Amino acid sequence: MNRRFVPAGFNPFFDHLDGLLAEIAINVQLPPGLHATAVKRYELVRKHMERDGSPLKDRILHFYPQGSMAIDATISARWTDGDYDIDVIAQLDLPPAMPPSVVLDLVEAALEGYSAKIVRQTRCVTVYFENMHLDVTPSIRHPYTPDRQSNIFHAKREEPASAHCTVPMNAYGFASWYEGRTPYEQHFAEAYNECLYRTAGRVVKADAEVDEVPEQCHLTIKNTATVALQLLKRARNVAYAEATGRIPPSVMLSRYAGVAAAPNYTLGNMVIRQARMIVHDIRAAAACQRLLHVENPVYRDDVFTDRWPKDQADQKLFADRLDELANGLKAIKAGRYDLEEIGDLLRGWFGKGVVSRVIERKNEEMGAAVRDGRQSYDRSGPFVPAAPALVTAVPAAAATRPAGSSHTFMGAQKW
Repeated sequence: MNRRFVPAGFNPFFDHLDGLLAEIAINVQLPPGLHATAVKRYELVRKHMERDGSPLKDRILHFYPQGSMAIDATISARWTDGDYDIDVIAQLDLPPAMPPSVVLDLVEAALEGYSAKIVRQTRCVTVYFENMHLDVTPSIRHPYTPDRQSNIFHAKREEPASAHCTVPMNAYGFASWYEGRTPYEQHFAEAYNECLYRTAGRVVKADAEVDEVPEQCHLTIKNTATVALQLLKRARNVAYAEATGRIPPSVMLSRYAGVAAAPNYTLGNMVIRQARMIVHDIRAAAACQRLLHVENPVYRDDVFTDRWPKDQADQKLFADRLDELANGLKAIKAGRYDLEEIGDLLRGWFGKGVVSRVIERKNEEMGAAVRDGRQSYDRSGPFVPAAPALVTAVPAAAATRPAGSSHTFMGAQKW
C-alpha cells in the first residue's frame, strides 16, 4: 500500500544560523496569547456590527481572517515591534451593484459606537486596539463561482466617485491553496513552537508530541516555509521603514512562499530560496520592460501586485534588497563572517532592537553555560556578541585568542 510522504523538516535549533533566524522570527510574530486575543476581538467586532440598529444587522454572511492571519504568518506591523495587523473579510448580503463608497460607509456606520478608535481606509475600515489593529474589508460574493470568490471595494474619500471601483478577490481560496502547499513538518514544528511558547512565558513539555500540547497552546507554526516568509516580511518592513509610498505586498510574498515550499530545506536555505524566486521574476520582468505581475493561483483576476510596483525603480529596489539578504545569508553559511559582523548584518536586515534582544539572550545563555561548566553550544545556537560591551560574557580563552585567529560562525574554533 502506498503511503503519502510527509516531510518531518529539520529542528532549526540544531543549526547556528537557523537558530538565530528562528528566534528573530519568534520575536516579531504574533505571540500565542495575542493570537487568542485577536480571535476574541474579531468575534466581538462581528457581534457589534450585527447588533440591533446596525445597518448591517443580518447582512454579514461570513466573517473570516484573510492574509497573514489566515495562514499563521502574522508579524508586527511595519512601523513598530509591538503592533499587529489582523485582516478580516466581512462578506455581506448586499446588492452587487452597490457603489464602493456606500459599502465602506455602511461598514464604518456598523462599527460606530464600538469601544475603540475607528478609521475609514481606502478598502477597509480599521479598528484600533492596544497591541493590534483589525482591518475589516467588506466583500460581496460573485454568484455561481468557487466558494467566497468576491469583489472588494476601492473608494478613497478624497477622490471622485469615477475613481472608485471594485476589485476581484478570493482570499479564502488562496489561504486553502497555501495550506495545501505548506504541509506540517513535525520536527520543525515541535522545536519551533516549544521555543515560541517558552519565549511567550508559557510552558510546553520539551519532549511532548504535538497531540499532547495543551489545547490552549495550539500549534501556531507548522513548517519552514511560513517562518521563512515571516523573516522576508520582517526584512521588507525594515527596508521600507522610512518609505512613504506603497511597499511590496505581504500576499505577494505569501504566494512565493507557497510556490517555494519543499521538503528538507533548512530555514536559512528556505529564506534564500524564496528571496531568489522573487528576484528572478523581477529581473525577468525588468528585462522585458514590464512590471512584476503576480496573480492569486486560484483566481487569476485577483492580482496581488495591482498597487505595487509602480515603476521599474520600485521593483529594482526590492530585488536589490533581497539579493543582499540572500547573498549575505549564503556567505554566513559559508563561514565568511565573524561573529561581530554577523550580528551587524542581522541587525541591518531584521532590525536593531529585535536582533539585539535575541543576541542578548544568547549571551545570557552562554554566560550561564560557562558558569555552570556546561558545553558552550546548546541546541539554541552559539554565543553571538551584541556589542563590544557584551564580549565580557565570552569565556576567557576566547576573549584572549591570538590576533589573526578568527572565530567563524560555523564553529571552526571552539570557545
